[in-house]
Amino acid sequence: MELIDQAVTALPALPALTEARPTVRASDIPEGECARVVLDVPIAIFNVGGVFHAIDDTCSHQRASLSEGWLEGHLVECPLHSSCFDVRNGEVHGLPATKPVRVHQVTVIDDVIWVSSPVAAAGGES
Repeated sequence: MELIDQAVTALPALPALTEARPTVRASDIPEGECARVVLDVPIAIFNVGGVFHAIDDTCSHQRASLSEGWLEGHLVECPLHSSCFDVRNGEVHGLPATKPVRVHQVTVIDDVIWVSSPVAAAGGES
């Protein structure tokens, strides 16, 4: 955390990242893997081909942790009942879940992943 704190104090103002907060180092999440962070809610940050995506970590079906699931391409499978969600937009791609999860804006600056407040989930929920 000390290095992240140093990076935060060294950064210029970030007007485009309203309410963005630093989380983890991008280099600490290998391709095809995930990290779980807790800001206002638990958030899962996925590395898909070097592009980072963040969604609410809690499955909309029965509250399991999506960061403990399996990532294949852009889809994460919930470890509890196998619901699938697209990490790019939160859309459901496999039952039994029917509600999308919220997505969060991600920006990487100097190897630090910044996560913003959630944007509307697929289907207009926020």
